[in-house]
Amino acid sequence: MSVADACELCRDAGGEVLWQDELCRLVLVADPDYPGFCRVVWKRHVAEMTDLDAAERRHLMSVVFAAETALRATARPDKVNLASLGNVVPHLHWHVIPRWRDDRHFPNPIWGKAVRESKSPSAVDGGKLREVFVRSLAEEQAGE
Repeated sequence: MSVADACELCRDAGGEVLWQDELCRLVLVADPDYPGFCRVVWKRHVAEMTDLDAAERRHLMSVVFAAETALRATARPDKVNLASLGNVVPHLHWHVIPRWRDDRHFPNPIWGKAVRESKSPSAVDGGKLREVFVRSLAEEQAGE
């Protein structure tokens, strides 16, 4: 079995694809506790940021920053967490996670033990998120 066959982010999108280009994709993760939770997934199977050249790193981070900007504008979270772990899935991807002071895990990471019951946060409109993301990405890349 090849690495790509074994890797879930090579096999599957990892969520609802909101946007993609030849290098990476922005996906909306179906997580009812964290509406608007996105992943930016590098398409080619690499594990680390330093597997990318400088231009690819800049491109990837411009997508991550545009996703954060769009998430802040559409979901209005109290905080946004950016995380690139890859311990479970060693395929380069960034999590862009909206956080609220009263979410299940705040102030802890979402992967830890919940500290309170889940409430029903407001849903995020994926179409609006995509629209704001595309505008934000154009602005981000124009500033490079």
